[in-house]
Amino acid sequence: MTRSTTTIPFHDLTFVDDIPKLRDVDARLQKFLRTIRRQKQDEGHAAGKISEDDLVSSYELIMDSDRARIKRRAMRYVERLSSSTGMSHLSEENRAKLTPLRGGLPVTRVTSEHEADEIAAALHAEMPWMAPATEAVWHGLRASAREDLPGVRFTPLVLNGPPGIGKSFWARRLAHHLEVPATKIDATGEPASFALTGSQRGWGSAHAGKLVNTVLNSRHGGPLVIIDEIEKADEVQSNKGTRHTLTDALLPLLERMTAATWECPFFQVKMDMSWVNWVMTANSRQGLPEPFQSRCVVLDLPDLTTGQLRDFAMNEAARRGLPEPATDALAAIFETDALSNRRLSLRTVARMLDRAEALAKHPVLH
Repeated sequence: MTRSTTTIPFHDLTFVDDIPKLRDVDARLQKFLRTIRRQKQDEGHAAGKISEDDLVSSYELIMDSDRARIKRRAMRYVERLSSSTGMSHLSEENRAKLTPLRGGLPVTRVTSEHEADEIAAALHAEMPWMAPATEAVWHGLRASAREDLPGVRFTPLVLNGPPGIGKSFWARRLAHHLEVPATKIDATGEPASFALTGSQRGWGSAHAGKLVNTVLNSRHGGPLVIIDEIEKADEVQSNKGTRHTLTDALLPLLERMTAATWECPFFQVKMDMSWVNWVMTANSRQGLPEPFQSRCVVLDLPDLTTGQLRDFAMNEAARRGLPEPATDALAAIFETDALSNRRLSLRTVARMLDRAEALAKHPVLH
């Protein structure tokens, strides 16, 4: 099914195409003045104060001096509108990049608690061992529906647990079931705070972050942001010596009130990021500052059992439509001691599924 959406303003910008043309303002003011003077002339004529011979045509009701004064006022009006667009500091190229924001953006909403139940049930059926995370989201979705919010909201999540249990995969499946765009940031593989929010002048390379780019590219105001291994994010330093960390950059975005007026460092434009939802993964609570943890629900997740991995493999094989011989071969692996000396993880099982799927689709050679 296709989820319902609501369009939110998202910004307080005025785009150039929404500013009236100078000639249109000029014509409107002339028409207004002409209407007033014609009305006064008609009233004077009706009262006998103006004779028939003294009546003037509509064109003559406005003199050249009036037209000059109107033009000056129209120019000042259009100039003031142009300077209050919120984009006067941007280049033509960067103004064009913000065009997708014109008219506001849609956010996905859950229309009923029953719909929230269906989303949670589908997610739980795929990954039952992630029940604590699914339950946290479920409560948020039900509250969003109950309060008739424009979009879906749930408390930012930190999924803390061993590697390979499917934390990131669960987040991607959540985005799938919510039907919202998702973007993923690896906190260890790049300057994470820059990757998320972007950077402004004073840094080696100014650019927009993945958060804003996801919003612009998807034309959606409520994406799901997935941040992997957030506890390992390093701090970065600007050319001027200013230090920033990913968790510092996240603090205003994780609070709904401050996120509603968050300012993009690159575009220097305020945007409503309060409908963005967050799922972050970690292998340890160490390295997570208290102010950051206080804004999230931190869930400690256990390792997977072999039985849970087997159930996932069978369900995923069915979802992918693997033939019965391939499914039987996968099941046999879990029933033997072939992997007894190796630590099984969701990544291992995913590779097994990918291999089985590739072999199943491989043409038969004669």
